[in-house]
Amino acid sequence: MDVLRPQLLRIDGRIYRKNPIQEQTCQHEDDEDFYEGSMECTEEPCEAYVVVQTQQGFQCTVRAPSLLYKHIVGKKGDTKKKLELETKTSITIPKLGHEGDIVITGQHRSGVISARTRIDVLLHTFRRKQPFTHFLAFFLNEAEVQGRFLKFQEEVLEKCSMDRGVDGSIFQKPKKLHLTIGMLVLLSEQEIQQTCEMLQQCKQEFIDDICEGQPLEAEMAGIEYMNDDPGMVDVLYAKVHMKDGSNRLQELVDRVLERFQSSGLIVKEWNSVKLHATVMNTLFRKDPNAEGRYNLYTPDGKYIFKERESFDGRNILKLFENFYFGALKLNSIHISQRFTVDSFGNYASCGQIDFS
Repeated sequence: MDVLRPQLLRIDGRIYRKNPIQEQTCQHEDDEDFYEGSMECTEEPCEAYVVVQTQQGFQCTVRAPSLLYKHIVGKKGDTKKKLELETKTSITIPKLGHEGDIVITGQHRSGVISARTRIDVLLHTFRRKQPFTHFLAFFLNEAEVQGRFLKFQEEVLEKCSMDRGVDGSIFQKPKKLHLTIGMLVLLSEQEIQQTCEMLQQCKQEFIDDICEGQPLEAEMAGIEYMNDDPGMVDVLYAKVHMKDGSNRLQELVDRVLERFQSSGLIVKEWNSVKLHATVMNTLFRKDPNAEGRYNLYTPDGKYIFKERESFDGRNILKLFENFYFGALKLNSIHISQRFTVDSFGNYASCGQIDFS
């Protein structure tokens, strides 16, 4: 590693430098014996934290979901002990299964701040290792679109079933058609509520202005593929665009994405949302409940290796390039939960905002 260009971590608007010399490597990360090593902040973080003075010294609290407590404790408590020893603090963590605050106390304010900084880095690191639990999306399951999608499936199987890898198992379920804005890791009811509140803020600050209190009238038409070779396709999707040719839908989803990225609820991978709805996915071949490229983990966090069998999409692209799936009235953004199904056959929604 170039010591003049160390790895930087951005957490809550602050930038931390990862020290490559003192960093410790663990061969049994699954056993939770992990410690990030020394972290240095490029800017003085003291004012960023609320540290109160008590009779015993100084105290700071950290709110974190209980699922991440084990990463602060470490194997046999080693991580917690190391933090306390190096920062000369005492760290109190709620019992497993109980939500609450992590409390840091110490005789010196600088030690409390150092412990808080290191805990933030640990939480940030292990949150990024968690499987996605929810996603922001528009539902695209209006009756006309479902009907046209089933017609598309029928015609593809009628005309292209002899093409390599094409069969009925790789089609999306019509009731689950959706347009994803961004993927989320929500590990507690409080984080779900925080997401609902942020969506509501987006509505008040810019969605109402973009939509003018009305649903966005869009169309789902035309197909494209994700990878570079039309003869070896894993994901085929339908394109979504505004009926009037404007960029209002693109502006809306990009601004929502930007807001959630800046809050840390969505990890920044792209600057813009690709407006699409998956209609065929080779992951469905072995698992009808698979969810695109994000289906790498089971609900309990176990890694899944899936050897995908691609399909030859050249004839499908040629015959159905401009297939019309129907008109859409986009009136709601949902916080959808993965690996769930509601009474209508769609993903269960934990919250939503409506445009009208």
